[in-house]
Amino acid sequence: MTTDRPRSTTVGLALIAGALVVAAALLAGGVRAVGRRTDVLSVTGSARRPITADLGQWTGTVTVQSPDLAQAYRELQGHVQRLRGWLDGRKLPNGAVTYLPIETVRMMVVNDAGMETGQLAGYRLTQKVVVRLADPRAIETLAQEAGALAGDGVPVSAEAPQYLYTKLGELRVRMMGEATADARARAETIAKAAGAEVGDIRSAESGVVQITPRFSTDVSDYGMNDVTSIEKDITTVVRVTFALK
Repeated sequence: MTTDRPRSTTVGLALIAGALVVAAALLAGGVRAVGRRTDVLSVTGSARRPITADLGQWTGTVTVQSPDLAQAYRELQGHVQRLRGWLDGRKLPNGAVTYLPIETVRMMVVNDAGMETGQLAGYRLTQKVVVRLADPRAIETLAQEAGALAGDGVPVSAEAPQYLYTKLGELRVRMMGEATADARARAETIAKAAGAEVGDIRSAESGVVQITPRFSTDVSDYGMNDVTSIEKDITTVVRVTFALK
């Protein structure tokens, strides 16, 4: 009886020890597997290119006021005709000029307290003229010379000219590839210093596009789209997560 107990105890302890060894091996294997799944490196890459606007836009507004609607309309038509003649003299391409519909506003008499009295004071008529050209430099010149219209008695107010780049979609696709390549180059530099190698891409997320005046360092969390300059820079950013091996 007494000789059997030590034997059973020894067997039990051996089984427990074996189970612990197996459990430890399984746990170690699990840790290694998890390690392989989570060994990643996230890097931000960017690409920057100079671009030149390929579309220019100038907008002028002619405004008249008169107590009489018919009189206001005649005055507006006269001023717009003079503006039309000035633009025609510049021999612009067909379809470059758009005359928007006339807008009419009823103006009311205002009392000393700044409140409208309901009494009609007259009418304000406005008409906008938009010029779009695939030659931004020509729009720049037109905007500079449009000030002479006021000297000729044409009551036109002009908005700042806009200079746009119309091929942004296709350019952005190419630049996303360049930004991704830049991210991989940075990742490889970091991984090499850590004694690792860069593997496949696990995920990629594009950032906002920054279109800024040439050589500008301005950025915005929401992206920028400069329309004030003809010569611009476009910057794209992408955040890429790579597997490490």
